[in-house]
Amino acid sequence: MDQVEKKIGYWPVVAIGIGGMVGGGIFAVLGLSVQMTHGAAPLAFLAAGLVAMATAYAYTRLSVTFPGQGGTVVFLDQAFGAGLFTGTANVLLWISYIVMLSLYAYAFGSYGAAMFPEGFRSLGKHILISVAVLGVTGLNFLNVETIGRAETWIVAAKIGILLFFTGVGAWTIDVSRIAAGSWPSATSILAGAMIIFLAYEGFELIANTAADVRDPNRTLPRAYYSAVGFVILLYVLVAAVTVGNLPVDRIVAAKDYALAEAAKPFLGSFGYLLITVAALLSTLSAINATLYGAARLSYTIAKDGELPEILERKLWNRPVEGLLITSGATLLVANCFDLSSISTMGSTGFLLIFAAVNAANVHLAEKTGSRRWISIAGVLLCLGALYSLLHYTWQHSPSHIWVLAAMLFLAFAVEGAYRLWRRGNLLLEHFR
Repeated sequence: MDQVEKKIGYWPVVAIGIGGMVGGGIFAVLGLSVQMTHGAAPLAFLAAGLVAMATAYAYTRLSVTFPGQGGTVVFLDQAFGAGLFTGTANVLLWISYIVMLSLYAYAFGSYGAAMFPEGFRSLGKHILISVAVLGVTGLNFLNVETIGRAETWIVAAKIGILLFFTGVGAWTIDVSRIAAGSWPSATSILAGAMIIFLAYEGFELIANTAADVRDPNRTLPRAYYSAVGFVILLYVLVAAVTVGNLPVDRIVAAKDYALAEAAKPFLGSFGYLLITVAALLSTLSAINATLYGAARLSYTIAKDGELPEILERKLWNRPVEGLLITSGATLLVANCFDLSSISTMGSTGFLLIFAAVNAANVHLAEKTGSRRWISIAGVLLCLGALYSLLHYTWQHSPSHIWVLAAMLFLAFAVEGAYRLWRRGNLLLEHFR
């Protein structure tokens, strides 16, 4: 009876998926999306959401078949074995989480610094970025449970504020600003959709709950599709209200804190402050949840033999080395790269990972009872979206391509070097 009572139902699982997606992403990338897509920003969020929905099918079938707390790592291992490809993909997933953390920290610094005097904003942003990352790292050592209990209330608050923002702002939309005449080229729209794809990646957190879900065969599919569908609708509405109430040049000028600026025309200074508070709470809670999850991910990958054993060590039930490495890397990325670079890295990483998960479901279709063609379509959508993002990036910001190449090489090099080191140690042990 006690075991049954511990199982969670449909609504808590949906809340986990929505909370994972509506973290700090929408606050960080909205202005960047509008800069690239202008009046087509709602369409861009819809396009990115459809790619996420296609991938949700693979996650649904894999979660039902392989319930546990490993999520993506387990799915790739089940499909392709614990080889160099899987190890590289899992390390890339860890790096992508570090990039997400950097995005949240960057957004926290940007929204907070917007309240400072003009001359202090640049320095203030970097100070706030560092304080947020170091502060949450310290809290993970002290009393993460207290913050964990507050997560539910923070998620409810930010969803409520965004719904209030869209509900009030919808009445004052200037339709001409989102009409087809205000759209750029199809290439720009598609690239703009994919650079903000990382705003949807959080639905994969549902996979980590699969072992604790009541009636998973029925609950998990409904939860995945409901969470992704709700967030698509929310993002499209937020984008429409933003572009419909504020000229594109003003959104671009306030790119790093665009959502707060967009609340001014119809909510005044109160709206600006409300969205700023929501952004600060949202990004801080997202840093906490993602930092904890990324440190746990490094622990899981190390347990699978794909990262050094030192990352398996725990102190006070926390994966200490993984936590510190993740925090240090986040400080470096968030303080050294701009919003566009961070978003491009994050979206590239997750598009590759989601393509691999779709491919895993194609490979395991007989075990998962899947329609193979849906996940084949998911692979093609992810790779096509990735191509459009890389093509646009090469044309407009070619230096970012080298950053992406370095990120992918790092994932391969870390995994390859560790495997060579481990093989060398095994040979030494053999000849002793």
